[in-house]
Amino acid sequence: MGVAGWARWFWRTLTSMKTALILLFLFALASIPGSLVPQRGVEPEKVARIYQNDPALAEWYERFNLFDVFTSPWFAAIYLLLFTSLVGCVLPRTAVYLRELRRRPPDAPRNLSRLPHHSTVDGSLDDAAARLRKMRFRVSTGDGWVSAEKGYLRETGNLFFHVALLGMLVAVGIGSLYGYRGNVLVMEGDGFANTVANYDRYIPGSQVNAESLEPFSFHLDDFQASYQVGGEKNGQELDYTAKLQVEDAPGAKARPYDLKVNEPLEINGTQTYLIGHGYAPAFKVTDGKGNVVFDGPVPCLIEYKPTLVSGCVVKAVDAQPEQLGFLLRFLPMSDGQGGSLFPGALRPQVQLLGAFSGDFGDRTGIPRSVYELAPPEIMKTLKPLLMGAKAGPPLSPGQSVELPGGVGKIEFTAVKEWMTLQVAYDPGRVPVLVAAAVATIAIALSLMIRRRRVFVRVSSEGRIEVGALTRTEGSAAGFAEEFADIVKALSAGDKDVR
Repeated sequence: MGVAGWARWFWRTLTSMKTALILLFLFALASIPGSLVPQRGVEPEKVARIYQNDPALAEWYERFNLFDVFTSPWFAAIYLLLFTSLVGCVLPRTAVYLRELRRRPPDAPRNLSRLPHHSTVDGSLDDAAARLRKMRFRVSTGDGWVSAEKGYLRETGNLFFHVALLGMLVAVGIGSLYGYRGNVLVMEGDGFANTVANYDRYIPGSQVNAESLEPFSFHLDDFQASYQVGGEKNGQELDYTAKLQVEDAPGAKARPYDLKVNEPLEINGTQTYLIGHGYAPAFKVTDGKGNVVFDGPVPCLIEYKPTLVSGCVVKAVDAQPEQLGFLLRFLPMSDGQGGSLFPGALRPQVQLLGAFSGDFGDRTGIPRSVYELAPPEIMKTLKPLLMGAKAGPPLSPGQSVELPGGVGKIEFTAVKEWMTLQVAYDPGRVPVLVAAAVATIAIALSLMIRRRRVFVRVSSEGRIEVGALTRTEGSAAGFAEEFADIVKALSAGDKDVR
């Protein structure tokens, strides 16, 4: 075939309707992992939990970009092939459609009795042509015949469906170039300003810079969560509400706002979504010299979702004579045996799993996870101070544990909550919605409207013969009733039919 022949074959195959449908199916199929596997840009705490609980599985997910499905090379390849295929489909179909709009209905066949639908009525050709025009048929006349056609919106819907899909892909591309999204964890009593430095994870489009961000800020006054009490669904989440004080711009007056799931805060097109929450117990650590070297809340990583049992890490790198670190487990409603009975903080306690001293490596300049005390190679060098049963019973707020050797103590002081947010700006969001609506209407037109032709000729007895057929396969069902109405309308005895 040669290079040119293979290129033509590849282009015809790529732009065929069958290939477009296969790519559209693959596009939908490729989106499924993005719903089943936590995405790093949406739920970073769940990704961290997978790395913590099953490192081997996390490695496989990472190898196939399943934590970042929608920015992966294989997803982009399907996207680009689908875009190219749709362009190759839409352009020639548009040319055919425009030619079809200018084409007059064909001449009437000589023998109308051979058509699937046939009848003979009294009347004249001129009257038949006038009545067919009133029924919104496109009419063409000749010597002794009338030809009419209807149902062009079927092709219109088909074409607009493909154009809408193409527009949807373009809108997604615009959103990727000029939009951004970021994730941040905010604890009760803290605030957030929409700047790049404040994000835990920030994913900008290639055309976005730091000045593109909407300059709003807010303060989290209180986070409220409600749960089902009793019954089979005991402990099921019912509602989350984050009480915010929002400043729409620097220097603007703060306004209260209740942020809820699926009810984002929107400021000039930038939307802030509430996507998760957990507990942040507060601790005070005193070192061996009596100095308070840590005092504040720490976010805990959820270990057991039904009751929100969570793992916490506290590090006091300024402690003297040695740095101190603690592994803890937070129990919202402690059962006194290291478990929790309910996700609400009705009887909060903290279980000390381990206390260590030594160099945790936090001053090396290498970023560390807030959910990890130290990497495995450093954990081997640390000195265990309290472990297992020697750590004592769970602590309630106000209680503390003294470390052996007089190196310090840790006190459980209060319970706060944290929330995770996704801040997103997507200029393609509204165009995608419009394209989706157009595609839905267009496919409905394509499926519901029949392309049909009606022909009229003068018979040898001076009456008029009427014949009709549908142009698309599978659309003949139900046309018999419509044809009967057309025949009735063309009958000279029914003058009032429109």
